Amino acid sequence: MTSYFLIIIGAIFVNNIVLAQFLGICPFLGVSKRISTGVGMTGAVTFVMVIATIVTYFIQNLILIPFNIGFMQTISYILVIASLVQLVEIVLKKVSPPLYQALGVFLPLITTNCAILGVAIMTVSNNYNIVEAVVFSIASAVGFGIALVSFAGIREQLDLMNVPEGMKGAPIALVVAGIMALAFMGFAGMV
Repeated sequence: MTSYFLIIIGAIFVNNIVLAQFLGICPFLGVSKRISTGVGMTGAVTFVMVIATIVTYFIQNLILIPFNIGFMQTISYILVIASLVQLVEIVLKKVSPPLYQALGVFLPLITTNCAILGVAIMTVSNNYNIVEAVVFSIASAVGFGIALVSFAGIREQLDLMNVPEGMKGAPIALVVAGIMALAFMGFAGMV
């Protein structure tokens, strides 16, 4: 039980996928202008990240390792993630049109989110079993969500502030992201 707790704390705070690993920066900066879009992106990323981690875990252990084709890991993982996103999009469109409308904008963005691929590769490199891999993927998604939603909240507040003209938009967003990364570095001694 202690190892699961360490995986959770490590993935959310110490090795945050966005602020420490620098994966998923594109949606972090691009979708973080409003809290509502940040929450929607977090939900979509969590769903796809967990499913992709499970599928890639089995592909790694049932196909790539037994057939000694580990060099195909990255390309096979990318194909799995892209296929899963398309499958999820098709299923949601048929089964739950309201949920598809809510997540439909975010699903294509997830295909190019390197955080999903990074978590799948990290589960293999850390030699996690399937339960640890699922816990790690959920915790990484929660860490992504915390960073994204808090960043979106700060950006909404910045829109109300009197920011110098040269710092408006991307410059102030990058400064805030850097300060957030420094703040998360304070958790480094926890695990």
